[in-house]
Amino acid sequence: MSMNNVGRPTSPAVTEALGGKTTFTGNRGLDIEEPLLFEIGRFDATGVDVDAPEAFESCLGGLERQSAIDLPGLTEPEAMRHYVRLSRQNYAIDLGLYPLGSCTMKHNPRLNEVAARLPGFADVHPLQPLSTVAGAVELISETGRWLLELTGMAAVAMSPKAGAHGEMCGMAAIKAAIRHRGETRDIVLVPESAHGTNPATAALLGFKVVSVPARADGTVDPEEVKTRLGPDVAALMLTNPNTCGLFEREVVEIAEAVHAAGAFFYADGANFNAIVGKVRPGDLGVDAMHINLHKTFSTPHGGGGPGAGPVVLSERLAPFAPVPFVRFGKDGGAEFIETRKIAGEAGLTPFGRITAFHGQFGVFVRAFAYMLSHGADGLRQASEDAVLAANYVKARLGGVMSVAFPDRPAMHEVLFDDHFLEGTGVTTLDFAKAMIDEGFHPMTMYFPLVVHGALLIEPTESESKASLDQFIAMLASLAERAKAGDVASFKAAPQLAPRRRVDETLAARQPRLVYAG
Repeated sequence: MSMNNVGRPTSPAVTEALGGKTTFTGNRGLDIEEPLLFEIGRFDATGVDVDAPEAFESCLGGLERQSAIDLPGLTEPEAMRHYVRLSRQNYAIDLGLYPLGSCTMKHNPRLNEVAARLPGFADVHPLQPLSTVAGAVELISETGRWLLELTGMAAVAMSPKAGAHGEMCGMAAIKAAIRHRGETRDIVLVPESAHGTNPATAALLGFKVVSVPARADGTVDPEEVKTRLGPDVAALMLTNPNTCGLFEREVVEIAEAVHAAGAFFYADGANFNAIVGKVRPGDLGVDAMHINLHKTFSTPHGGGGPGAGPVVLSERLAPFAPVPFVRFGKDGGAEFIETRKIAGEAGLTPFGRITAFHGQFGVFVRAFAYMLSHGADGLRQASEDAVLAANYVKARLGGVMSVAFPDRPAMHEVLFDDHFLEGTGVTTLDFAKAMIDEGFHPMTMYFPLVVHGALLIEPTESESKASLDQFIAMLASLAERAKAGDVASFKAAPQLAPRRRVDETLAARQPRLVYAG
């Protein structure tokens, strides 16, 4: 490995791409080899003129820093260029197809951004007097009304900040309802194919988690649920469509059994994009379901947020919705209900607050703009197109890669296993890393756990046929290379990325949080 002019190693891939030559800088055109801030900054100066402080008496009570902060000093151009260069190394939905299963990485229409930046929306503040934000409250109520219409539920809590937060809200409402009945149910049933947040949420709220196995066809057997139901069961948490990309056809029977046992039916709404406008969860017997606005309704997803996870509730759980919330009056108007107004109101027994204010308002604006621009028929078509795209990928790759459940139509995502790699010496991880060299973000790997070496693909409705065809051809070519014995290139991948293969497990378990030079 050669060294560039600042002493940083030049990747062999750079040399190979340049026909055996290396560049003086280590850069490849506009792919700039960017050092760490600690390598380009200075510790004896800053990029800003700061006057020396006058004498003062500290109010920190002996908690003052005793050593140098050791942050590098940078000029504004240096700092700006550093982060712009790093941003060019990120993958994003605006760059290409983002096939992460159970994530719904769809295009974010710019119309939504225009709406979110309108005066009165962009500058609204949570501490404003309620009388000054009537329009914002009305928008929240209208967004909630659309969610109730799409889900067939009785009430909605808009305040949860994201999916897992919404799960906690829904399960907290269930816990409050059980407590209200004077019961001590403490068991939650969770299928093996559930999202990992489901058992984590139940455990966080003090419930004991009991697993429900998946059938050979990837779905939940109602009989397996019934054998686990009893007076100690508080709820069942089920994802439908499930994480195998399959619709739980016997969901009504499952819901009826859960209700007959006195328990509640919680539905994970992360896969709602497959059934919007086609099936109303409330009609299936669901009591609570969170909705990821940042997935289904296209608000920016990825890069850390922001998200929003409204929770829709059945009539049985509606009285336990958290405060604050928007209540819809008979005259069609919206009323903002706060904690201090609850006392003495018949039938209102909320479990309390789930967040300090009322959720991610900017995400509400974006989601509502998406709903209005699509309309009811457009939302339904988006779901149909998402399912069509997943089944197109399944049909085209079925003879090349191994479909986990070939006899069932896929919903919004299609699940492959690693049988097609048997005997090649190439693993699911190797295969995914090779996709990076081809310019594609890998799909969700090794999840759900019910399938060995899983590769879960969700193309969403955003992709054109040409886009899907290129993606399919790329996967087919990688599968052919693996079967042809080209193991070495897979083990070395990615070779063309800004960084080579890293040990993600080691990095997660032993992160280096301090620069050591």
